[in-house]
Amino acid sequence: MAGLDDLIPNATQIRKEAALKEAEKAEEYVRLAAAAEAEKRALIERLSKPSGKTEDEKIKLASTIIQRAVRNGLTEVQVYRFPNTLCTDKGRAINQMEAGWEKTLTGIPKEILELWTEYLKPRGYRIGYQVIDFPGGMPGDIGITISWGD
Repeated sequence: MAGLDDLIPNATQIRKEAALKEAEKAEEYVRLAAAAEAEKRALIERLSKPSGKTEDEKIKLASTIIQRAVRNGLTEVQVYRFPNTLCTDKGRAINQMEAGWEKTLTGIPKEILELWTEYLKPRGYRIGYQVIDFPGGMPGDIGITISWGD
C-alpha cells in the first residue's frame, strides 16, 4: 500500500503546480490577445485604404444591399460598420454632429460617402454616420446607414 506522502501531496508542491498552470494560462491569453490585436491592426490598415473596387462594382453592391432590404420591408439599412480609428479624429466630429465631419473619413468609409454623394443622393437616398457603441464610455464603432423612407 502506498504511503501517506504518496496519497496526499505536499501543499507547497500543489501551490507551485497551480502557479505554473496559471502562468501557462496567462501566457496563452497574452499570445492570443497579441494575435487578435495584430489581426485588428491589419484589418484597420486594409480598411483605411481604397477598396480597389470599380465604380460599377460599388454601384452593383449598393443596389444588391438596398434591394434586399426593400424585399424585407425595410426603409433603411446599415451598409457598413467600422472602427472609429478610420476617422482622423476617432469619431469625435461624427459623435458631436459637427459640420465638416465628413472630412475626418478615410479609406472605405470615405468611399461610401463619395458613392452616396455621386449616385445615391441624387436619387433621393439619405446617409447617416453614427457612433453605434461606446466601450468604456468612449466612442467606438461607427455605423453607416442608407435610408429611403420618410
